[in-house]
Amino acid sequence: VQLQASGGGLVQAGGSLKLSCAASGRTFSTYAMAYFRRAPGREREFVGAIAWSAGNTYYSDSVKGRFTVSRDNLKNTVYLQMDNLKPEDTAIYYCAVVWGRLIMTFSDPGQYNEWGQGTLVTVSS
Repeated sequence: VQLQASGGGLVQAGGSLKLSCAASGRTFSTYAMAYFRRAPGREREFVGAIAWSAGNTYYSDSVKGRFTVSRDNLKNTVYLQMDNLKPEDTAIYYCAVVWGRLIMTFSDPGQYNEWGQGTLVTVSS
């Protein structure tokens, strides 16, 4: 599976952005897709994930209630709608996919098979 990320950019605090990540290849075996982010000087952080078949979603506490992960099965695309953005949301955002197996911990980056190229989100105060 290959991932093509898009979206991102510069937005003022309180604004919104939407990221997209399209999967291609053997997408029939996708189990889940997720977003992680890495802010300058910080460790990679889990943002949110979606179980591809059931549609269950999972979020970090820092984005819960502000960010929404969704998917379009026909387009094999996952979306991250980010609302009420804060300067601390500034980071490079990466999408990831796990295929061919079940996972129990959606927030563990080691569970994912492939990663997108990353897209920069900058939130100004």
